[in-house]
Amino acid sequence: MLPREDLLKGVENRDTIARVIDQAEQAIKTWEVVISDFLSPPELAEVQRSFSRLTEIQLIVWGGYPQAERQRVAIARAEIPLEPAQVQLAALDIAGNFLFDSATHRDFLGAILGTGIVREKVGDIIVLGERGAQAIVIPELVEFLQTNLKQVRSVPVQIEPIPFEELKIREPKKKELTTVEASMRLDAIASAGFGMSRSKMADLISAGDVRVNWKETTSTSYSVKSGDLIAIRGKGRVEVGEVMVTKKDRYRVQLTRFV
Repeated sequence: MLPREDLLKGVENRDTIARVIDQAEQAIKTWEVVISDFLSPPELAEVQRSFSRLTEIQLIVWGGYPQAERQRVAIARAEIPLEPAQVQLAALDIAGNFLFDSATHRDFLGAILGTGIVREKVGDIIVLGERGAQAIVIPELVEFLQTNLKQVRSVPVQIEPIPFEELKIREPKKKELTTVEASMRLDAIASAGFGMSRSKMADLISAGDVRVNWKETTSTSYSVKSGDLIAIRGKGRVEVGEVMVTKKDRYRVQLTRFV
């Protein structure tokens, strides 16, 4: 049995991590590869942090393409070969003429969930403008959605499975910048990266709206480091790049903002 209480100590998404622990124990017991539902970035980060010190199991995460936000986790005993192809996924084309009634990510997700499907069975949705969208789901839902998803907003749609090579992945927009700060405090680095005042950033951090490596961080003085990812809901992300100390003992920090 896995050390459940140790694995759950201090986690935010307790129910999700508990389900993954159950699946990991199943994988150990049956010698089979067990696949989770789709997890959000904060949930994935907590799963990987919690399980990183275990030697008896291994994890692979995959969501259909390298930049996917929502991904499933494949869990197996350490002795069993594991690769992304074992994470079962299906890609769907949701085709319709949205020229006169444009639909957002929220509209497509709402239409899918409106058929009775729960969010955990749906991965990323890629909106294609007037053409419709593409969605990644668990394979068991393909026929169900072909039968039951007939309309998004006022637009009739047709659902067809497609190869993953046909996903229209758009590279995220990036902005590179450099800042020089007296310290590596979260409020200083994040305010520079997101282009807002330090006091406003401090308010967002204190309110729990800022995550570092997908973990909620409410301390303005938290020290960030190279490789950290700072995220604010609705405002994108900033990745901390190379950090150099200047002759005046200040920190020159390379930042990449993803919009």
